[in-house]
Parts: sequence; C-alpha cells; structure tokens
Amino acid sequence: MTATILSLPVEQRLLLDATLRSDLAAFVEKVFACVAPGHGFVPNWHIDAICHGLAQVAAGRIKRLMITMPPRYLKSICASVALPTWLLGRDPTRRIICASYAQGLAVKHANDCRTVMNSDWYQRIFPATKIDPAKNSEDEFITTARGFRLATSVGGVLLGRGGNCLIVDDPIKPTDAMSVAKREAVIEWYRNTLSTRLDNKLIDAIVVIMQRLHVDDLIGYLLEQEGWTHLNLAAIAETDERIAIGPAQYHTRRIGEALHPEREPLDLLARIRSEIGSATFAAQYQQTPVPDGGHMINWDWFKWYDGPAALPFEETVISWDTAMKQTELADYSVATVWGRFCDFYYLLDVVRLKLNYPDLRRKVIEMYHLWNKSTLLIEDAGSGTSLLQDLHAERIPAIAIRPEHDKVVRMAAQSAKIEGGAVFLPRRAPWLDDLRSEILAFPHGTHDDQVDSISQALSYLSRPRLGLGLVAA
Repeated sequence: MTATILSLPVEQRLLLDATLRSDLAAFVEKVFACVAPGHGFVPNWHIDAICHGLAQVAAGRIKRLMITMPPRYLKSICASVALPTWLLGRDPTRRIICASYAQGLAVKHANDCRTVMNSDWYQRIFPATKIDPAKNSEDEFITTARGFRLATSVGGVLLGRGGNCLIVDDPIKPTDAMSVAKREAVIEWYRNTLSTRLDNKLIDAIVVIMQRLHVDDLIGYLLEQEGWTHLNLAAIAETDERIAIGPAQYHTRRIGEALHPEREPLDLLARIRSEIGSATFAAQYQQTPVPDGGHMINWDWFKWYDGPAALPFEETVISWDTAMKQTELADYSVATVWGRFCDFYYLLDVVRLKLNYPDLRRKVIEMYHLWNKSTLLIEDAGSGTSLLQDLHAERIPAIAIRPEHDKVVRMAAQSAKIEGGAVFLPRRAPWLDDLRSEILAFPHGTHDDQVDSISQALSYLSRPRLGLGLVAA
C-alpha cells in the first residue's frame, strides 16, 4: 500500500494526504486497512454519519455525543482507534481517555492505536506526532508534545488524571446488562468518576458509543440529562429518517431499510432475531430495549404436545432448584423433567414442594429411579451442595451446576429457544397453571424456582455435544 501511494504523482499524493488529515471518514477507511488487513472495507453511509458526529466533537461544535448502534458495525474502530489517532495527529497535545467494559478490550484498542501511529503513512501525514518511547506502556502512551491516550476499564480508578476528550465504548457486557447492580455500577462510575475528569467542563467533550442493552443502561441515564446530541442507528429503520453524513449532506433512510444491507441484509437480520430472541434484538439491534415491566417470556411462544410424550428422546434430565431452607416464605424446591429430541425440548413433569432436607433427599432419589436414572442437574448452592455430597456418597451420579450469572440473565439467555418454537409443554398437566403464573410474572413475581430450573435444564441440554453432526466445545 505504501509503495502504491509513493508511486502516485506528487500532486495526487499530497491531495490524498490532505484528505486523510481533514476527512475523518477517509481516515477511518485507512485505519481499517491498517488494523484489519485482509478484511475488505465496505463503505456505507452510517460510517459517514458516525464520522460526521465525531468530527463535530473534534471541532468543538458538539460537547456531548452519544451514538447507539448494533454490534459489529465499526463503532470501535471509528471511536476508539481512528478518532484518538486523528485527534493526536492534528494536535499532539490532546489528552484522551478511552474506557471499555474490560481492561483487555481497552488495551486491544490502545494497541491498535499504536499500530496506526507507528505506520509509515501516519508518520508521513502527521510528522509532528510521535509516541515518546520513555512513556509507552500497555495502557497509556504519551506523545513527545505531552499529549496522551489512556486506556482504562469501566470502574477503573482515575484519581489525579484528566483529559479533554473522554471516550466510552461499550461500557457493559451484554451478559451483565440484566443485573441491576452492574448497570448501576456503570452509571455511578460515569457520574462520580469519569465525568469529573474533564480538564474544562465547558469546552471539553465526552463521547459514549454503545449498543443498547437495557432500558436502564448508561444511555438510558444520559437520555434524561441535558446537552447531549444523540445519533441513533437502528439495524432496521422504524421510521423515515434524514441523517446528517457531512456538512450540509444528509442520507434519507426509509422505514424498513437495513442499516448496512451489503453486510447484514433483512433476511440475515431476521435470522439473527430468531436466534437471539425479539427482546434481545430490540435492544442490541434496534436500540429500543423493552422495560422490565414487560414480560420476558410470552406464553404464546411455547409449543404444545398432546398426551404422554413418546418421542425417542436422545437424553432426559431432571433439573433441581433446591430451596435454601424450609420456611413459610422460602422458595419451593423444584424439579423439572425434560426430554431432548434433536434440538427440541419437551417438559415432561414438574415437582414443586416445600421439603425439609431429609425429605428432599428422598424425593431426589425417588425421581431419579422413577425417570429411569435420567441425568440429575443440581445447582451447587444452599441445600444443593449438601445434596450433591450425599448423592455422590451413595454413588448416584449428579452434575453440579455453578451458575455464572443471576436468574434474570440465565433466563434471558434461554428466551430465544422458547420464542423460536423449540420448547414444548403438555396441553394438560396439573402443574401447568402455576407454571404459567410464575413465568408471566418473572422477574417480578414472588417465586422464581420453576424458572430457574427451566433455564438450568435448557442451558445444559443445548450444550455442544459429541456425535453425528455435532462438534465438541
């Protein structure tokens, strides 16, 4: 590439270099080729819209910019790699702080910035901007003009540090977004730590770029604050839109149009919606998260079977969610029994009782033999830990399940299977009404033991498996 550029006539080379110095969208394309070699750059108007907004920040016309958009649409290359290097190229005294949800991701973006700034083409167009070898650590580099780019994770300490451009790129993981505590921690960190780090709160800038994950995520908080400019890019347009893509330039987007049809056309977006579920798609792709007051699971999503299921199940499991203790207000101990046929899941039975520990132990063993020694899944917490020890002592195999996330996150991860028509319930069962009430009330109902047993079973049954057409994890 460098040889090709140098072979151009001087006038063309100078024009190209001037364009890269002045046009952030052109600079992004050059950065993409530098940090993602071998991947073809596919131009699209949404990249121009992002770059126009970021260029407005660089020019001081926008002080607070939020951009919401689906994953994998070049937001990090634009905001965390191209923007800092372009700012430092134009002014090597700029002081930039970049934050992402994890330090490893923040460092990856920092390393991409180094790759760009050390390239021959960057040094040619911005000869005054050089990284000082005396201060070039994994999470921070300083220019010889004393500007810097500092990488940190959301929640990281910034005592004594300040900057004139703060960039927040994906501040929370999708798997953490259903946790109230983790969402609130991000907002508290932004409010009490990051937003206080501006050198001059009147003229300096903050950029937040992310996919929506929850109605109460950081963007939900910022939408209630004054002074923010919002560029919202849904995967599928829900209204006709006129979006600025440059000075006095606009893109007209019609309702129903895909954001970048060359990469993700409407039929592919429909498959993604089917795979991840409509609630997750509404948040991450449409930027319209559903409030918690809305039901996570729609009862109409379930499929139905008549009479005793007689399919040749490939495996059956008994999924136990055991109560911590036996009190009037304690949760029930619940077992759900499941059969898997191909990638379809059949709920065969539900047992829901308040039991003391000896009775619980007897009931677990009884059901194990009743269901032909099906695989036992037991959450390794509370009474389940003692139960696992006792069962193993009696040589009854049981699998200890140690959840990584809370109940809401675990059920959200399984909702796409239900919405996609892969989960079957019997048309008639004495426990069906109680199950329906709990599912429709979740996550705000009094009890969630049946829901937890269901998400545990579906997670296990959909694990990667060895066998014909299946690949081990």
